[in-house]
Amino acid sequence: MYGIDKSKLPRHVAIIMDGNGRWAKKNALKRLTGHKKGADAVRNAVRTCRELGIEYLTLYAFSVENWSRPKDEVRALMALLEEYLNSELQEMIDNGIKLSTIGNIRALPEKVQGILNNAVQKTAMNRKMVLTLALSYGGRDEIIEVVRKIVEDVEAGKLEKTSITKNIFSNYLFTSGMPDPDLLIRTSGEYRISNFLLWQMAYTEFYFADVLWPDFSKECLINAILDYQKRERRFGMTSDQLSGN
Repeated sequence: MYGIDKSKLPRHVAIIMDGNGRWAKKNALKRLTGHKKGADAVRNAVRTCRELGIEYLTLYAFSVENWSRPKDEVRALMALLEEYLNSELQEMIDNGIKLSTIGNIRALPEKVQGILNNAVQKTAMNRKMVLTLALSYGGRDEIIEVVRKIVEDVEAGKLEKTSITKNIFSNYLFTSGMPDPDLLIRTSGEYRISNFLLWQMAYTEFYFADVLWPDFSKECLINAILDYQKRERRFGMTSDQLSGN
């Protein structure tokens, strides 16, 4: 399908969806129009990943830093999130997509929390793909929260200090139970990870697309996966070790 080797698909794709505002400015439109156009790109990305058989898709939808944006824009983004969840819920149910979230969800407006929790509950039994929205999320905040929980468990006698390992630490993360991302895609030509999944991306392959998020098409996503499939993932080993030579 599209030249993609289905035996070498990334299990987990993460996307930093960047460039809605610049797309709007470039097209002499309001920023909200850019965000609405970006929601269409989200829909295309979810459908394409589902079609290809990607097991996990995580989207950086709203960072902790985004709260510092103008209040009108934040309100508009929350309203757009409501609209997206309401419009896509039935499609997620019909296509076996389980909705999940990571981040400080309690910081979201109560109405948004209610709609989000409803969608999470109604898709909880779906098994064909996990769509995770990172909302009010920050990688450093997540790591600090993990440290706090581990300290609490050590002080409560639930965990021994000497038993703390990388795997134990990972079990405390928001993404516990999920594989780490195999492929990170960032749009808009920027070359940074912006406080996203800092622990989880230790061995993730990065793909930077020189296209603004609203213009990120199905073809763009397929090209990212094709590029990923050309890479050799060694995880610190040599090529000979991987080949058994």
